[in-house]
Amino acid sequence: MADSTTVSNYPNLDKYMKLPQKGKIMAEYVWIDGTNGVRSKSKTLFKPVSSPDELPEWNFDGSSTGQAPGDNSDVYIRPVAIFPDPFRLEPNIIVMCETWDPDGSPNKFNYRHDAARLMEANKHHELWFGLEQEYTLLGIDDRPYGWPKNGFPGAQGPYYCGVGAGRVFCRDIVEAHYKACMYAGVNIAGTNAEVMPAQWEYQVGPCEGIQLGDHLWMSRFLLARVAEEFGAKVSFAPKPIPGDWNGAGLHTNVSSAEMRQDGGMKHIEAAMKKLEGRHVDHIAVYGEGNADRLTGKHETGSMDKFTWGVADRGASVRIPRQCAREGKGYFEDRRPASNADPYQITGIIVETIYGGVPDEKTDKE
Repeated sequence: MADSTTVSNYPNLDKYMKLPQKGKIMAEYVWIDGTNGVRSKSKTLFKPVSSPDELPEWNFDGSSTGQAPGDNSDVYIRPVAIFPDPFRLEPNIIVMCETWDPDGSPNKFNYRHDAARLMEANKHHELWFGLEQEYTLLGIDDRPYGWPKNGFPGAQGPYYCGVGAGRVFCRDIVEAHYKACMYAGVNIAGTNAEVMPAQWEYQVGPCEGIQLGDHLWMSRFLLARVAEEFGAKVSFAPKPIPGDWNGAGLHTNVSSAEMRQDGGMKHIEAAMKKLEGRHVDHIAVYGEGNADRLTGKHETGSMDKFTWGVADRGASVRIPRQCAREGKGYFEDRRPASNADPYQITGIIVETIYGGVPDEKTDKE
């Protein structure tokens, strides 16, 4: 019985999941809390919807999520994207939401609002993003899955894209998450085992504009839900294990219409100069605890200095060799930590390269 509080008891649950809903729909509202995590709660709908605009605004107790004081605790959630629910199955849905304060202003942890305005102001650049989400799977004891209880596994080397017992851990969770993302319509591009054992990566994109942040956050929610059923924890810590072990990042691939055209390399090189000029500003929003990861070792650049190069995984920004050969394409910003907010990452990149919202300041400035 004790295990059932940690691991899903599917045979018992399944008979209830098959019960008819009599025309009603279950909508799981998801939002980002004050600790950079996801929260959710369920709402019954009485008819199908095809757009977030058809969904009602809702609210929650922000004092319990680090988003509001106890004496003014209501925080409102406004739907912005809808995904088919891979757990309850269609016609049920999962709803990505923004958080708003009672006075009608975006909550201080609502980074999507400003990012969306930046994307809209620069939509003529047709910005594509692809993010590589690394994460570590932990047991309930907070130790990486598959690691010896009182020791360490063998040195890094055989685990990256590994196959076979002793080289990979928790592949069931990875496969389940992959299929859940596909069912939900998340634009997941692939997945692979990473350099440290029990560390994995999946990629989301390419997505245009604000859609990347919506899909990346939904993929994180789905991962947490899948791991919950297997009794595992998901860590997005950028350096989960100290010592000679790789950290976890959120490498961010960026391309604009100008960069994808013939001669686009000159636009990529111009972007490098702009990124260098705001290196400190970017690091400030590229994830908490990133200093432990950006050491210049383990395939990272130094946190203190901006560098870029072709096929250089030790640089702040890497230009893929194929792009350099063709003279067009995209670049990979390797600085963001695995726990960084994709709205903040993509927002500041757009702002740095192409400028802010014209003739006005963003709400948090």
